[in-house]
Amino acid sequence: QVQLVESGGGLVQPGGSLRLSCVASGSIFSRYAMGWYRQAPGKQRELVARITSGGSTNYAESVKGRFTISRDNAKNTVYLQMNSLKYEDTARYSCKADTAYGGYWGQGTQVTVSS
Repeated sequence: QVQLVESGGGLVQPGGSLRLSCVASGSIFSRYAMGWYRQAPGKQRELVARITSGGSTNYAESVKGRFTISRDNAKNTVYLQMNSLKYEDTARYSCKADTAYGGYWGQGTQVTVSS
């Protein structure tokens, strides 16, 4: 069982920045691929960014050049740095751990972009 706790969401103006954090339980965090997903009201959940255990990353086209995913294995933490935020980035952001035993999700953190 892997427990994930996200933080860092909030209300931000368009063009602003936020950094989300997701802390994972367990001692083999470094072996997990980690992803950030988001779901806006009335829309399907979508992958925002993902980072493998080796550090390779991939991003949704809509966030490329604005968002950066990173990980600190010593802290069992994955981050999502979000810059140049847009109204359409408003959603609940959740992290997911992909392990040999399946996928685990956190509860999510709300990001609202509004003036």
